[in-house]
Amino acid sequence: MSMSRSVFHVGQHDPLAAPLLAELAIEYSSRYGGTPGEVHADLLGYSPEHFAPPHGDLLIVVENGEPVAGGAFQRFDAETAELKRIWTSSEHRRQGLGRFVLEQLEAEIARRGYRRVYLTTGPRQPEAVALYTAAGYTALPRDVKEQVGYVHPFEKRLVVDEDAQAVPA
Repeated sequence: MSMSRSVFHVGQHDPLAAPLLAELAIEYSSRYGGTPGEVHADLLGYSPEHFAPPHGDLLIVVENGEPVAGGAFQRFDAETAELKRIWTSSEHRRQGLGRFVLEQLEAEIARRGYRRVYLTTGPRQPEAVALYTAAGYTALPRDVKEQVGYVHPFEKRLVVDEDAQAVPA
């Protein structure tokens, strides 16, 4: 079977983003509590500008016409972008899509001039911890305690090449 893969940069209310938010709401509620509806409302509680140019982005990976993975970033500070909502459809996991999304996001973050990537993931998401570790992210001290336990903060520095463009380290 031949596969057609495309990456789309969309707003959080775009129909392509709907499967990402719906499945994240189910997954987060099953791991951390709350109803999928409550978690979905929380995900949509962010202003759309958080994940829009010039400081942020939301991308969706589509294969054969179906949204299968995605992720977003927002401005954390002048030199740092914060990753959010990294997602792979449950039917398409273990195919390298999470890593592909990270690479796409890091490239866009570098194009926007950020020098560092920051993220946190929850204590009940060992798959995410493994992904970020394998992708070269450094674990930071766990100093933020949530109701469900300590979050896992990570960072990755981007290096600057001769053209003053940041690239993943």
